[in-house]
Amino acid sequence: MLEWKPISSGVRPVPVPAATSIIWTITAVTAFVLVTAFNLLKEQGDPTLDLVALCLVVALVSTGARFAAAPGTALLCWLVLNAFATAPIGVLTWEMPYEVGRLVCLLAAAGAGTVTARIAHARAAYRRLTS
Repeated sequence: MLEWKPISSGVRPVPVPAATSIIWTITAVTAFVLVTAFNLLKEQGDPTLDLVALCLVVALVSTGARFAAAPGTALLCWLVLNAFATAPIGVLTWEMPYEVGRLVCLLAAAGAGTVTARIAHARAAYRRLTS
């Protein structure tokens, strides 16, 4: 005779975020593929479009991340953006106001994605517990 038991040991109202290393791997691979695709499509054009696309990707990937993953996620995307989307390709450069602005945009996108997901999960958990 089979006895069915639930796999979880209790109510888990808020999903556990993914491991930071998984988020960083997904972010690095996605950023590299996105920047490479943009480079192939437009022959090294304006890196602002790359930044906007990477910010959207970072926000999307960060919905399953912990808050601690946000700085590393932004830094990985900035490295890919700086090395492969900004001329000269393959060389890391640092222009103070421009690079700081890009880092702030990427960090804000990572934080916004994480905060949005945490708030949505907390609201859903609250509705489940109070219903």
